Amino acid sequence: MMYWDREYETMSRDNLAELQLQRLQATVERVYHKVPFYRQAFEKQGITPRDIRSLDDLRHLPFTVKTDLRDNYPFGLFAVPMEEVVRLHASSGTTGKPTVVGYTQNDINTWANLMARALVMAGGTKGDVVQNAYGYGLFTGGMGIHYGAELLGATVVPVSGGNTARQLMLMQDFGTTILTCTPSYALYLAEEGRNQGIDFAKLPLKAGVFGAEPWSERMRRQLEEKLHITALDIYGLSEVMGPGVAMECPVKEGMHIFEDHFIAEIIDPETGEPVPFGEQGELVITSLTKEAFPIIRYRTRDITVLNPEPCPCGRTHVRMCRVTGRTDDMLIIRGVNVFPSQVESVLLEFGETEPHYLLVVDRKGTMDDLEIWVELSNQMFSDKVRYLEDLEYRLRSRINSVLGISARIKLVEPRTIPRSEGKAKRVVDRREI
Repeated sequence: MMYWDREYETMSRDNLAELQLQRLQATVERVYHKVPFYRQAFEKQGITPRDIRSLDDLRHLPFTVKTDLRDNYPFGLFAVPMEEVVRLHASSGTTGKPTVVGYTQNDINTWANLMARALVMAGGTKGDVVQNAYGYGLFTGGMGIHYGAELLGATVVPVSGGNTARQLMLMQDFGTTILTCTPSYALYLAEEGRNQGIDFAKLPLKAGVFGAEPWSERMRRQLEEKLHITALDIYGLSEVMGPGVAMECPVKEGMHIFEDHFIAEIIDPETGEPVPFGEQGELVITSLTKEAFPIIRYRTRDITVLNPEPCPCGRTHVRMCRVTGRTDDMLIIRGVNVFPSQVESVLLEFGETEPHYLLVVDRKGTMDDLEIWVELSNQMFSDKVRYLEDLEYRLRSRINSVLGISARIKLVEPRTIPRSEGKAKRVVDRREI
């Protein structure tokens, strides 16, 4: 079994708990003195850093939620001056404003180390060619994988997402051995490659590191059969760091959360109280080593289960099961976070339609497809066709800009979208993941 950092990956649970407490206390002390938001939140709870004497005391600390990041946009939660921030990333927010995260040089180094650790778990070595088809830019996926692969010493092909014909050409010509991208795009590559007559069994490709969207064991089997690889799951989120928070080992029985850098809890999403290992609930993560943007008890909204049982791979870090759902209405489409409220903000901005809409998500072949139904008013419904075509074009352009992905717009008749006496149903997800 290969390890990137055997000392930490196989550390005894007792020694790991001691390290976590030490790092937690240092993090709490720092945010209390450096981040006004946390100081106020701690004081509201009647807590000071001195009150954190054991890991059990973590439960007394306040949660951080996505709206806290939005309310402190852009840099209000940073714990270092901007002179020490060497990089910014951002992800989609619930409104037009993104969620912004920052990194010191040490944060970048830590992130690269964790991603190197993850790639080694996929069998990566410095002799590998890593084709990185995650998106580069403000999205954390591309750069996270890139720096980890370079630190490992592998050859990186920074192809980014899209341009499938080029992806397949480079895969053959460059001798790609590890593919990194969303699982749905990997499946699309497999099908397009087959259409071109590519025999993946004859390529050097051996492993895939797939994340940024939900996927199932059924999709794993398809990927492994069609691409002739070992397909492994990776987990991360921009608010906590990016990819490399957790990674699946070859045992394929859950993703190891890198507990020397993060503390994971499962809580009851209704009460906020921690639940025991083995029980399903919402994943909450506290960072232990981040400098620029440390985060305390971040509610990921992801529903999962933690398994502390020893893993045959020898790693001692707790494993998280696949995410089975979310406690909010966020969708992940082609690796991009999409909130219904983003669509609502555009409709309110236009003011030419009713405030009733529906996001219809489907899977066309291997790729996610988003169609947004927008209800017309009685006045607009009887208007000229040319005007409606113009309205559809303007809505599509604006929504694509806000969401960061393409979506089709369907203008529907008045009273077409079902009404609800309770919470409005905004999403129809027809995907069989």
